[in-house]
Amino acid sequence: MTAFPNILPLDGVTPVVDASAWIAPTALLIGDVAVAASASVFYGAVVRGDTAHIALGEGSNLQDNVVVHADPGSPVSVGTDVSVGHGAVLHGCTIGDRTLIGMNATVLNGAQIGDDCLVAAGALILENTVIPNGSLVAGMPGKVRRELTDDERASVKDNAVRYRSTAARHRQAVGGE
Repeated sequence: MTAFPNILPLDGVTPVVDASAWIAPTALLIGDVAVAASASVFYGAVVRGDTAHIALGEGSNLQDNVVVHADPGSPVSVGTDVSVGHGAVLHGCTIGDRTLIGMNATVLNGAQIGDDCLVAAGALILENTVIPNGSLVAGMPGKVRRELTDDERASVKDNAVRYRSTAARHRQAVGGE
């Protein structure tokens, strides 16, 4: 298999990836990007740090076809043990620890999602929206529907833990960084 050049410098800045993180061979990291320990970036995901810094926290995962981008003055910070579902878009936002961003959800510039949250699949979080810790958010535009139960909070964290073992299986099967 030919190696796909998927970790690329831009303007003299090269992504920094912890040795324990896994980047799928078809994921793309460009420019000012930092990937912490035990994090993973799955197939087709694009993390484009061409205008501001993007940080993926320890144990977090970007699933297939996620797009992460920043605007000048609007970096992206993804906390610890965060799962970002297939096809989601994170743009110039902050995601707290132990949070799940559902499939095809979009989080826009300046939005701040708290710790222990669940953003439902397909939700649209508008610019500068602040979501408190422990919230279930759904809709277009996304609104806080209720507080997560303790079981739901545990399930969100378990999702990130499961993705660590999934990433390890894929690293063994197909390689990657």
